[in-house]
Order: sequence, then C-alpha cells, then structure tokens
Amino acid sequence: MIPRLPRSSEPTAAEAGAWVDVLVRRRLLHAAVLAPSGQWLVQGQPDRPVRVLAGSADVVALAATIQHRIRSTRPESR
Repeated sequence: MIPRLPRSSEPTAAEAGAWVDVLVRRRLLHAAVLAPSGQWLVQGQPDRPVRVLAGSADVVALAATIQHRIRSTRPESR
C-alpha cells in the first residue's frame, strides 16, 4: 500500500457533505445532518442511535473507516 501524505488543511463542511451524500446514497449510512454548531448528527441504521461527530474531520475519518472496512472484507478479484 502506498503511504498517504498528511493533509495540508482541515476538511471543509462541503467535503464532508459530499462524503455524506455518497455514504447515504450507497446505503452505508442511514442519515447524516450538519447541525448549526458544525457538529454532524449521523445514524448508521434506522434502528440505531444517532451519533454526534465533532466536525467535518470526523465525518471524513468515518468515511475512511467505512472504506477500509469494505476493502478489507471484500474478496480479492484477481
């Protein structure tokens, strides 16, 4: 795996929103809403509690965690 360079800036609300759109559209999250405070309210499944994420960086980290989980459980197609 190629190591990643650290980010030069914090993720924006627009970037987090784009990730949320993809995750909800692909049904990897049930819902996510940006609160006026900058926190994100995220629900993984309809019958699960709502989680409060501190900000956009946490949303991007959640997206990375979900991607990692998907890629690590997917059988190799080679």
